[in-house]
Amino acid sequence: MRRALTVAAATAALLLPSGPLPVAEAGSAPAPAGRWSAREAKSFWTADRMASAVPISRGGQAAAGNGTGQDFDGIPVVGRMFVMKGGGAYFCTASVVSSPGRNLVLSAAHCLLGTDSRQVAFVPQYTSANPQPYGMFPVLRDAAGRSKVWIDPRYRSLGADRGATLDVAFAQVGPDADGFPVEDVVGGNRLVTGAAYAQPKVSLIGYPASAARPRLCVNKTTKFTSSDPKIPGSFLRIDCTGYPGGTSGGPFLTRYDARTETGDVIGVIGGWKTGGDTADTSYSSYFGADVRQLYRKAVAGAPVG
Repeated sequence: MRRALTVAAATAALLLPSGPLPVAEAGSAPAPAGRWSAREAKSFWTADRMASAVPISRGGQAAAGNGTGQDFDGIPVVGRMFVMKGGGAYFCTASVVSSPGRNLVLSAAHCLLGTDSRQVAFVPQYTSANPQPYGMFPVLRDAAGRSKVWIDPRYRSLGADRGATLDVAFAQVGPDADGFPVEDVVGGNRLVTGAAYAQPKVSLIGYPASAARPRLCVNKTTKFTSSDPKIPGSFLRIDCTGYPGGTSGGPFLTRYDARTETGDVIGVIGGWKTGGDTADTSYSSYFGADVRQLYRKAVAGAPVG
């Protein structure tokens, strides 16, 4: 397993309008809180249980004439986020985002919403053939037993439609079973806010429900503005084939570097109808000031609501 990254990947600055934030020294990951550690997560999320997990719903009907998605072996910074809800095992896609604590994972809010979300764990570069190539990272819990997940409170109060522009979540994960923080193990994408909606080259990565491996598509993004007053707002849109349930939370990456296997994350699948009502067109909430503020709350460890 890879423990050391290139210097460029390990010290990548977080790109925000207010400037780079300091990066914590390697090996400074906090100990897991409560009774949900990496070892317990690994014991609970067996290979069979992970394989049986079903996607948290998004669109699934195919449409023709879009950018072509292809199955691939994945990259270390992107994986599956597993969660138990109401006794059932579910998953979405998630990715590591650079942070001072080197311990934050990014996904869609609709994936992690709900007080019954328990036993939450992130598995980088999951495939059915190799379920834990880089170990497992438990989403930590606070003193009240709630998962350390930051979602804009307006999303919780407005719901998935009226709050669609806020379908973003950050989660704090504990170290792996050997005590290493996730960013030290697999690296992290740089969070970028305030980027243009229209991007000429974006890599979209997600974990389709029935696929043994993740999916990759490279295409341009455009701006989509809703005309439905029940789902207001503007969103990033990308046409890529084959992104059904399970791909929610998957990152929109620009400036992807094949050497470090990281890029700039400007969106996640989610927002307009929780990411799209067909499998071949995906959407993201716009990463602006609201997402930047939510990220800062997660970095600061503000109380979760």
